[in-house]
Amino acid sequence: PAAPRPPPEPGDKPAQSYIALISTAILSSPDKKLLLSDIYQWIMDNYPYFKNKEKSWRNSVRHNLSLNECFVKAGRSDNGKGHFWAIHPANLEDFAKGDYHRRRARR
Repeated sequence: PAAPRPPPEPGDKPAQSYIALISTAILSSPDKKLLLSDIYQWIMDNYPYFKNKEKSWRNSVRHNLSLNECFVKAGRSDNGKGHFWAIHPANLEDFAKGDYHRRRARR
């Protein structure tokens, strides 16, 4: 068996993929949906590495949300600026178990 990884240092880049980071953020919310700005904030709050980085990592978050079928828009925000993002129901069970392997949503 592989040796367990030491816990990451607070300023280290997370080992998780953007799909995993986004999914964990969404799953941590009570309604299982978040606005883009809330996803950014959750990532910065939980991974200090991103607080001091250039904002280019946000492009990767937007890219993953829009191009992966495992993420879906879940209605407009109350103020009409932006959409909520959620996990496609076909991926919800796998993601909740921590299985973030990239796969097409079974629509």
